[in-house]
This record gives sequence, structure tokens and C-alpha cells, in this order.
Amino acid sequence: MSAQVFYNNDDSILNPRQLVFLITLKRVLFSLRGAYNKIYEKTYCQEAKMEIITVEELMVPVEEYVTIHEEATLYEAVKALEKAQEEEHRKRYHYLHRAILVLDKNRKVVGKISQLDVLMALEPKYKHMGDIKGLSRSGLSAEFIKSMLDNYALCELPFTDMCFNASDLKVKDCMYTPSEGEYVKADASLCEAIHMLVVGHHQSLLVTEEDEIVGILRLTDVFKEVFQTMESRKLKSRSE
Repeated sequence: MSAQVFYNNDDSILNPRQLVFLITLKRVLFSLRGAYNKIYEKTYCQEAKMEIITVEELMVPVEEYVTIHEEATLYEAVKALEKAQEEEHRKRYHYLHRAILVLDKNRKVVGKISQLDVLMALEPKYKHMGDIKGLSRSGLSAEFIKSMLDNYALCELPFTDMCFNASDLKVKDCMYTPSEGEYVKADASLCEAIHMLVVGHHQSLLVTEEDEIVGILRLTDVFKEVFQTMESRKLKSRSE
């Protein structure tokens, strides 16, 4: 029986020893490629996963946030908001709270009250005008918005009387009840939270874990993360 002859790409003859060498080399290279893929998965892919920031990493835990009972008065809520601007909070948080969480008798979060909610409470007629916050996104002209003062007879009382009359209102009657689109899971990505903030024009999102509200993600905290990330990448690119 004649020996089998093998040719390479340039038509030169390969003897059996060369053939065995090439087959062995091919197996070695295949093994190296497999080892490289495993190293790639353990390093690059894990680093990519580490770059995924979750909501839980940026949220303010409920126990660290300013809260008030729903049966409290608006005056007490205003005092709590004012206290949140003091120096102790400046040391703890880069940005100060612009709202406080409202709790029911079971200490469950049922809403929040912001500085804007306090202003709206000064004029009871705002409650009969529908979705005030939605109007601001409807592209109404400045002239129309100004005409609403006369058309709805708003702010007819002196400012001091408006403040005094509103001071005894119950928080539960002035608070804002978040919509379904203002809840985000603690393990959700920062990208998902940003999408919800942008589309909903929200200042904050309530963070949930197993149907329990565990924190609040503020627009200001997300903004801080954006700034720090931009600065970090800029410094890194300059050093490369």
C-alpha cells in the first residue's frame, strides 16, 4: 500500500512528522483560545457587570430620610422641611432634602410632601383645578398662566393670612401620592431609573424591595453620580 501524501497551501509535500506537529500545534492553539475566553469572561465581563450601578447604591434609606405623620399639621411639616436644611444634613448629604416622606399609623410610607406641595396648600382653589403639575408640561403660554390668577380668583387674601390659614391643615390633605411610575425596585439599574425620571419629569422615585418602600432615589443624587462619572472618565482619558 502506498503512503498517503499531504499537501499544504503552497503545494509542498508534508511528511508524517510535520503533519503530527501541525495537528498538535492546532490542538494547543485551540486550548489556548479556550483558556483565553475563560480569562476574558472572568475579567472583562465581570468588570462590565461591576459598572452596572443599581438604585440601591444611590438611594437614601427610609430610616435616614426626614419623615412626618399623615395626621401632623402643615406647619409641622414646614418645620421638618426647614430642619432638613440645617448644617447636620449638609454634612451627611451632598444635596439637601426638598421633600419629606409621609407615614401612616403603621409607619408605612403613603406619600411625600415637597416645598412645592406646601406652596400649593396656601391656595385651596388649586385643588379644584385638576392636574396642576400636568399643566406646566402642556406648553401653555405665559399670558394664559398669568390670566389664571384672575379667572380662578387665586391669591385674593394677603400672603400672611394665606400662610396662617394653611398652617393647621393636615398633612394627609396636602401630601402628594406617588403614581405607579414613581416606584422603582432597589435592584433596578441606574439607567432604568434615569429613564423613569426623564419620562415622568420626577424629582425623586420611591425605592421598593419585596413590596416594601426601603428608600428614596433623588434626582440630585443621580445628578451627582453623573458628575462624578464624567469627571472620573475625563481624568482617566487624560492620563492614558
